[in-house]
This record gives sequence, structure tokens and C-alpha cells, in this order.
Amino acid sequence: MNSPNLQGPAGDTVICSAKGCRAAAVWVLAWNNPKLHTPDRRKTWLACEEHREHLSQFLGVRGFLKDVVTLEEWEASAAGH
Repeated sequence: MNSPNLQGPAGDTVICSAKGCRAAAVWVLAWNNPKLHTPDRRKTWLACEEHREHLSQFLGVRGFLKDVVTLEEWEASAAGH
């Protein structure tokens, strides 16, 4: 699984991927476009509480959404590898 560096510049708080949102991200939405990516590849979007459901639905209706975990869980998983 790809484990991107989710820290912003100089360790700043990472922000939600929703257009125009500047809220702190608390969720990681792991996704994959099977037409473009190998099956094990995971791209990520970050989401605040307010946008998690909207972004999940956007990816889900396209069949791209693979997993939704807290940012804390994602970082702990990445640290274990």
C-alpha cells in the first residue's frame, strides 16, 4: 500500500481535500482507479468530518473507494512498515 507523507510543510496540519475546504483532515480515503492503477496501488484523499461522507460517496459511486480510516490509523499503519 502506498503511504504518502501526510504532513504538510514544516509539520503543519494536513487539510481536507474537498475543494475550498481548509479544515484539518481526520480521515484518509484510500482509492484506486482500476483503469489507471494496478490493483494494489492506493491513492489518498484527506477529509474533515464534514466532507468525509461526500468524498466517500463521490469515490464510491465510481467504484474507486477501497478504504476509509482515521488519519491516526493510517499514520500508525505507515509507521509499522
